[in-house]
Amino acid sequence: MKSLLVCVSVSNGNTRRVADRMAGVLGAEVVEPEVVDVESLADYDLVGFGSGIYFMAVHPRLWRFVRRLPRGNGIRVFTFFTSGARELPLLGYSRRIRHQLASKGFAVLDSFSCRGLDTVGPLRLFGGVNKGRPNDSDLDRAAAFATRLCERVVRAQSAS
Repeated sequence: MKSLLVCVSVSNGNTRRVADRMAGVLGAEVVEPEVVDVESLADYDLVGFGSGIYFMAVHPRLWRFVRRLPRGNGIRVFTFFTSGARELPLLGYSRRIRHQLASKGFAVLDSFSCRGLDTVGPLRLFGGVNKGRPNDSDLDRAAAFATRLCERVVRAQSAS
């Protein structure tokens, strides 16, 4: 199975750590959005889109990338995030980007998120919140999530 993870991780490297752990399970390459040839996404069996969450939103670099994607034609995708705070149902950062991907014709399979060290604004003065996150447990959950996705894609490919 050929996989790719498109990841923006700028503040503390939280999301990149999650991406690297998933990539180890999926045998995927982890890249930043600016280096992806959008036409090449059709060559992949599974594509992940990941970002840290900044003020309850996906990083603008990932949004710009998703907006310029061509029709997905059923390409299987998933999303993953790290955030200093729990996702609020009405402000759902994951729901918004998953909707954008689905509206472009991508098959959105699932989403993963975990807490990450947050040092934005005044939190930096106190060393941030969620120190040590993502931790080994979070990364193990990310690996298990990737394993389930891989099994799901392989089953779907076998059935077709």
